[in-house]
Amino acid sequence: MAGDVRITVTRTLSKDQQARRARLIQAAHELASEGGYPAVTMHDVADRAGVARATVYRYFSSKDHLLTEVAADWARVIEDIAGAAVGDPVERLSGLLEALVGIAADNLPLTSAIVQAATSGDSGVDDARNELFRYVRDRFGGAIDPDHTIDEVAGVPVEDVEVVIGHLVLSALIGLTTLARPRDEVSSMVRTAAMLIMGGR
Repeated sequence: MAGDVRITVTRTLSKDQQARRARLIQAAHELASEGGYPAVTMHDVADRAGVARATVYRYFSSKDHLLTEVAADWARVIEDIAGAAVGDPVERLSGLLEALVGIAADNLPLTSAIVQAATSGDSGVDDARNELFRYVRDRFGGAIDPDHTIDEVAGVPVEDVEVVIGHLVLSALIGLTTLARPRDEVSSMVRTAAMLIMGGR
């Protein structure tokens, strides 16, 4: 219907609620690691977290919403890798991308579950998915320019480069999971892409 307005209501969680939400995310993480996307059901997550099954829906609108939050939590590893990156921008970016490919390849069931959730058509996941994509893009932007002194890369605004890198990461994860491409092939692809993206800097 034309003119519809979508309103998102946010609320502050108590410490107990935050802890309960964290337990649910951890439970979903464990289940996805064990059996991928099919292994994560809302009732199994609730059972593993030790909460009533209806409680899961107080925090997450759907399985895809929950797994997108698992992805956001797991994405913190990118920040750790990015913080340890050394070298010029090409080396930092390629090192970060290759490290991410390695972590994803070592955790294929979890990676596959995250990819399926993050690329689902569930509109209820939009806010969480957009927040995840922004977070990941920012981390890769930091790898390119940790001091935030670069406005452009090869004549392209850094913000646009971050978007391209985000799509590259998604492509790499799909390659590892859905397409079952070998780790070395995907790692080589992201390394080549980093050199092309940075325009030989």
